[in-house]
Amino acid sequence: MAIAKAERLMNLALCLLGTRRPLSKRELRESIEAYLEAGSDDSFNRMFERDKDDLRELGLVIETVENLDGEVGYLARRDSNRLPPVTLDAEEAAALGLAAKVWQQARLAGAASGALQKLRAAGLPEDFDPYEAHGALEPHIPVHEAAFEPLMLACRDRRPVVFDYRKATAARPETRQVEPWALECWRGHWYLAGWDRDRGAERVFRLSRITGRVRSRAGRYTAEVPDVVTVRETVASWAGEIADRSALIRLRSGSGYPLRAKAVSVRELGDDWDELEIPYGHGLDAWLVEFGPDVVVLEPAELRADVVDRLRAVAKG
Repeated sequence: MAIAKAERLMNLALCLLGTRRPLSKRELRESIEAYLEAGSDDSFNRMFERDKDDLRELGLVIETVENLDGEVGYLARRDSNRLPPVTLDAEEAAALGLAAKVWQQARLAGAASGALQKLRAAGLPEDFDPYEAHGALEPHIPVHEAAFEPLMLACRDRRPVVFDYRKATAARPETRQVEPWALECWRGHWYLAGWDRDRGAERVFRLSRITGRVRSRAGRYTAEVPDVVTVRETVASWAGEIADRSALIRLRSGSGYPLRAKAVSVRELGDDWDELEIPYGHGLDAWLVEFGPDVVVLEPAELRADVVDRLRAVAKG
């Protein structure tokens, strides 16, 4: 059945590309054997419409033309379906290979393969394999979250979504209505940037904190999508990467290596505790909570209070 459909699509493409004038449905049906075998006009019309959509999905530009008698015809002009040779430099090829690996891990492997086939048809060298490692160190971007694919498609199609989201400080998730803008991976985690309708402001969501299913909603966006969405910079700021002051903490010996890597200074206190001076930026309290009883905030007082409040919220949950 797959071979028969492929042959039918090929015949239709050849007919549309080989004609100098638009061909009507009647003419196409008489020219393609599979269409002649269709049991009824309705069966043929459904088959033809599916085939036409499939060819367009594959990249064939099909024009619809109406003649003076009002009859609709179809053709695919060669100049509209001819692409210039595709050339990629080393950085572009590496980016393409990494993107293909991301889609290969998700359920978008078929779309990624189709895109690569189109690039090869346009001149990409046949020996280029984006799935093959091109160096001693191979970059890897995980795609494990179930929310990744529906959110990626929602960003592409500009469709509002609804999902349940659990903040780091909350014991239970809450429903969020979001107009998704962009997805970006930062330090092994995927984040979504978009417009939070309930809060009337831009927000960034970590995909691993989305619970349940992402649901699409009808309607258009209510907020303008910015030309540049700074997901990584926003997350870095919230994670304390952009800091203008320092905090003093006690850290249990042999633990908290990410904190030690950021420390400006480390002093051994004895009794299995060390004192660290670390950069203090927005969101540091949420990060410190993740280390549980291995961290004690000494100063500033507001950071200590924020950490205590977060721990109490978790304990109540």
